[in-house]
Amino acid sequence: MGKIEGIGGIFFKCDDPKKIKEWYSKKLGIKTDDYGALFEFRTAENPDQKAYLQWSPFEKNTPYFKPSEKEFMINYRVSDIEDLVEELKNKGVEILDEIEEFEYGKFIHILDPEGNKIELWEPKNEEKSFG
Repeated sequence: MGKIEGIGGIFFKCDDPKKIKEWYSKKLGIKTDDYGALFEFRTAENPDQKAYLQWSPFEKNTPYFKPSEKEFMINYRVSDIEDLVEELKNKGVEILDEIEEFEYGKFIHILDPEGNKIELWEPKNEEKSFG
């Protein structure tokens, strides 16, 4: 059975992603790269395994958040994404696309009742980073 396991990423729109990454790096000491920042952590269930949370600023006119008009998008880490999507369909959740697979995991997007786009991510290999 699929389930939400935690936050996988926080994405937000801004006027100048490069400038905002520089500010967070210089002022707050966050190590940034082309994608934003990658925060490493360990889970309580498997403390020997590394896990990651992605923080990413996007251009304010990005189409990636569509159809949502909101300024942010949350990425949730999930297990068994195929089963979870079937459960969500059965519960009447609006599914925006099909599951896509990349070297770092599987993704799909849904909408909540207020039009917030939500990204679901099943990590493939926690030892790999995005950047």
